[in-house]
Amino acid sequence: MRKELVAFERLLDIMDELRAKCPWDKSQTIESLRYLTIEETYELSDAIIENDTPGVCKELGDLMLHLVFYSKIASETNDFTITDVLNGICEKLIERHPHIYGDVKVNNAKDVKSNWEKIKLKTGSSSVLGGVPASLPAMVKAYRIQEKVSGVGFDWEKTQDVIDKVTEELHELKAEINQNEDKNKIEAEFGDLIFALINYARFINVNPEDALEKTNKKFIKRFAYIEQQAKNSDRKIQDLTLAQMDVFWNEAKGLE
Repeated sequence: MRKELVAFERLLDIMDELRAKCPWDKSQTIESLRYLTIEETYELSDAIIENDTPGVCKELGDLMLHLVFYSKIASETNDFTITDVLNGICEKLIERHPHIYGDVKVNNAKDVKSNWEKIKLKTGSSSVLGGVPASLPAMVKAYRIQEKVSGVGFDWEKTQDVIDKVTEELHELKAEINQNEDKNKIEAEFGDLIFALINYARFINVNPEDALEKTNKKFIKRFAYIEQQAKNSDRKIQDLTLAQMDVFWNEAKGLE
């Protein structure tokens, strides 16, 4: 037997025992696990951003536990089992990869994504965007929206067209700011600009969520250096001038 199957069976056995004997595990429901799963997903995201391979391994284990946990609870009410979950995703993968399990020909990854979206429409999805969760963070949602409509051919043809759109949206935002103080219109133009930038990120193969989070972490690290330098000189950060802060900021950049 494959060692992966032995390990997975061990996890299933442990889950059965915990569900039968542990007061906390016995009390959990699908609803009570939901927010914990969201937390674990963000912890995995942090480990990926930090390039923390051991951390990624650990967080994947935590998520794997949750998948088994949900399935165990559902099996107790005869809704579905882990077998149903695994067979379901296997059948979906086979169906969505006709270039592997059928006679469809593809030239590249873009063709694969396009086929994926077209197959979804043929197998019950009423809309290309129907599978985008409403609760996704706005930036992630915008990226997924653009990916999905691209899969059915609704997309820019050239990267230059996209950066031109970014420039156009920036001009429209500036014009709205200069012409009036209508916050709703300014907000709308700002949203259009961000949407266009996310689209451009997609065209240059940059994940905007990852890029922004890395910038967040870089900023935090540099600002922490400023705070530490202020502390080292027995001053509070608010006592530093902007010029002094800039000096420390540039020092932090030089240390990276």
